[in-house]
Amino acid sequence: MARNAEQISETLPDLEAYWMPFTGNRYFKKHPRVISRAEGLYCYTHDGKKLLDAVAGLWCCNAGHCHPRIVEAIQRQAAELDYAMSFQVGHPKVFELANRLTELAPEGIDYAFFVNSGSEAVDTALKMALAYHRLRGEASRTRLIGRARAYHGVGFGGMSVGGIAANRKMFGSMLPAVDHLPHTHDLSRNAWSRGLPQWGAHLADELENLVALHDASTIAAVIVEPIAGSTGVLLPPVGYLERLREICDRHGILLIFDEVICAFGRCGDSFAANRFGVIPDLITTAKGLTSGAVPMGAVLVKRDIYQTFMTGPENAIEFFHGYTYSGHPLAAAAGLAALDVYLGEGLFERARALEKTWEDALHGLRGEPHVIDIRNYGLIGAVELEPIAGQPTARALKVFRDCFDAGVIVRTTGDTIAFSPPLTIDESGIEQIVDTVCSALRA
Repeated sequence: MARNAEQISETLPDLEAYWMPFTGNRYFKKHPRVISRAEGLYCYTHDGKKLLDAVAGLWCCNAGHCHPRIVEAIQRQAAELDYAMSFQVGHPKVFELANRLTELAPEGIDYAFFVNSGSEAVDTALKMALAYHRLRGEASRTRLIGRARAYHGVGFGGMSVGGIAANRKMFGSMLPAVDHLPHTHDLSRNAWSRGLPQWGAHLADELENLVALHDASTIAAVIVEPIAGSTGVLLPPVGYLERLREICDRHGILLIFDEVICAFGRCGDSFAANRFGVIPDLITTAKGLTSGAVPMGAVLVKRDIYQTFMTGPENAIEFFHGYTYSGHPLAAAAGLAALDVYLGEGLFERARALEKTWEDALHGLRGEPHVIDIRNYGLIGAVELEPIAGQPTARALKVFRDCFDAGVIVRTTGDTIAFSPPLTIDESGIEQIVDTVCSALRA
């Protein structure tokens, strides 16, 4: 059993002053779970408990924790150049990282704009889309289309196109001129799908209904996660993304893929766009970009969008947007080292090779108590649980706590248990994850 705050207060600092994000603060400070160090697949609590990390930090430590090559690169960079501003000044590694990223991106996506998080990447991409149409003489294209149950970060732009009620309800009316597509999750037709579900490609046609409602001349962009992660791992039906691409092309609408979770091997390729064979106009990314070691995000952009901005006097600022820490030297060094690890150790291919093992193991939980669906793709997975009547999220939280106490970290979103283990996971690690979840369900 987890020890309470009074029992471990001598080994921790005072917990009260820190207002924790996306956390039940009062419960946590009575029952703290504090990670003090990590290595490879494992995290260790302040009192030495060893935990297999089945969520790679928070969908981000794709190369595992504290990879020596990434650690060394950050240390070396900190001693050489701690900071350089990115307004009118640059430093070598940020240009090198942009080149490396665009080499991995789908064909035609040739530019990278650096930010510090997935939330910032989304807001940046939305601003790019609006400005792009204005520069082309279509300033009426101001409407943004998101999707129900989507998560696009916590900036006002991302919340507006996002579709998770709990993330929106306390903050007012959001941005104007936003509409939403339906999500792709249908338990009555697609439960227990292995990989992409067969039913539901037609849901992309709802975009045609929004075009009919608002007129294409008012719509700037559609933003979707290829696989919606934080809402519970909702998979695109076979053909769905292709149809979205076709409809956007037909009406001159930009298509943005939010790959903050999906990129850097999570789907068995550098980007989900490459795995699915659908090329968007912009890609937002973060998390695995540095394997979680230093905060960094990016927007990857098609050449014609970038060139549209390159007008006016040569010394004029083309896009009035950016952040103090855009392309931070430590982040750029970590990103380059992470790419070296991913490619040098074949981690994208490793994720693809383990996909069937991962799928079979997860689906082995079918028939266990309270399980109503299992979903998987690449090294992403979800086990959806039947909620306790009148106590939404309670069952999943109990599983999370029991798994933690048994030595495995999982993630909960609503009453779904989500998984995204490091790409360095092996068959024994997968077995440990599934066995631990099984025991928690039976308890």
